[in-house]
Amino acid sequence: MKEIIQRMIIKLRGDEKMKIVIPTEDMNGLESKVSEHFGKCNTYTFVDENGNVTMIIHNTSEHMGGVGLPPEIMKKNGADILLCRGLGPRALEMCSEFGINVYVGQAETAGEMFWLWKNKKIKRADANDVCEEHKH
Repeated sequence: MKEIIQRMIIKLRGDEKMKIVIPTEDMNGLESKVSEHFGKCNTYTFVDENGNVTMIIHNTSEHMGGVGLPPEIMKKNGADILLCRGLGPRALEMCSEFGINVYVGQAETAGEMFWLWKNKKIKRADANDVCEEHKH
């Protein structure tokens, strides 16, 4: 309980940096190729609100033969925002349940995707942005 209260105080003071996650294909940081398929990406690249890479993790979700779903893994690692090319309706719903804001846009690299978000060139995802072929 004490840890939860401390995290809330830090957030209120603004000391905690926002974590942004981008589904990527490799471990090349901002130069990583943005994955075409959110759930089946190889890696998740995390950046702070200044565009600094804070960590890169492998996708260990059940989509890749592991355990858990991508939104669970992202939230477990502190994600506040997801920047992606697209996702299915269930993934969008789960991100919402976990408090992860989703933005969709078209970019080749993680750095380009971050730039689009930072400069308000991509929109917040809604039901009209989901991939129809991924209705799971």
